[in-house]
Amino acid sequence: MSFFDKAKNALEDAVDKHGDKIADGIDKAAQLADDKTGGKHSEKIATGAEKARDALDKLDGKNDDLR
Repeated sequence: MSFFDKAKNALEDAVDKHGDKIADGIDKAAQLADDKTGGKHSEKIATGAEKARDALDKLDGKNDDLR
């Protein structure tokens, strides 16, 4: 098994166990970025956060953010 296969498996396991916490972190980071920019880039930040949550869901096949 290659290094990348092992890394992918470890990432999938982590997402499977802690996906909800990771999704919460994405939301908190997006909110912090929005606050720091004074709301100037709210749409772009929200789009980025949504894409990150979608990627998270694809890793383990579950809807981790429960939205």
